[in-house]
Amino acid sequence: MNALKGIALQVGATFLFTIMSALVRIVSDHVPTGEIVFSRSFFALFPLLALLAWRREIGAAVRTANPLGHIARGTIGVCAMGLSFAALARIPLADATAIGFAAPLLTVMLAALLLRERVQLYRWAAVVVGLGGVVVMLWPHMQGSFDTPGHLFGALFALMAAAFTAGAMVQVRRLTQTETTASIVFYFQALAALAGLATAGWGWVLPSGREGLLLLTIGFIGGVGQILLTESYRYAPASVVAPFAYSAMLWSLLLGFILFAEVPPLLVLLGGAIVIGAGLFVIWRERQLGIDRTQDEAASTPPAAPAP
Repeated sequence: MNALKGIALQVGATFLFTIMSALVRIVSDHVPTGEIVFSRSFFALFPLLALLAWRREIGAAVRTANPLGHIARGTIGVCAMGLSFAALARIPLADATAIGFAAPLLTVMLAALLLRERVQLYRWAAVVVGLGGVVVMLWPHMQGSFDTPGHLFGALFALMAAAFTAGAMVQVRRLTQTETTASIVFYFQALAALAGLATAGWGWVLPSGREGLLLLTIGFIGGVGQILLTESYRYAPASVVAPFAYSAMLWSLLLGFILFAEVPPLLVLLGGAIVIGAGLFVIWRERQLGIDRTQDEAASTPPAAPAP
């Protein structure tokens, strides 16, 4: 376990996923959600296979001791992806990102309930504070989201995507106990590509050159982000790395301003400060608990016998 490395990988993955979300919002005006899901997953296989070939891990990616676990993770993940893309097609990037902040908090709770990870009272308190920050940040956006039926459905899709994302992250944590990172990422991308391809009969379009390039980019950076994300849960518990997905707020604010001329209201900034503070407190508390455990183990270990 290496908490700092896990956190760094999580932040990097979050940055790439925010860029991907912005591109999805752009291309979703003309390309249906199922086609975007296919492109995101199919083109993501290229950086993945290149990395596996370089590491000589193609065989490790195909081998699995838990095929049903991969199917479960793929099903949950595809639902999260499709719902997220459907939300981005209907509501602004800031709205979708803000609602998605519920996912890391749900992951902490699910990790405690389903994985039996030990979550101290202090971290539960941080989760509660973070939820309050999400409400503060979300409020000004949600007022506008319900002005039209399209916005209403977009907000509901984003909420459902957050719930499925939390479930997917918990399943990833389970898979890391027996599966390699290569197999987890490979099987997810393959299953998601097949699921997206299955929607070809429901309104796929021939993309323009610009749209095709955007779809390819979405898949490529999504694949790299997926590798980083999966690896992060190998180095630290879900309850530690999940709060750092809140860094997506910073990236979404920046990209929203640059690409869509979005200026967030003060409440969004205030809520963002609250959730980031809650995430930083979680990792600080985890470090303190680690120090305490190390000291307790050292105190309870009897001195070694003199060497003969």
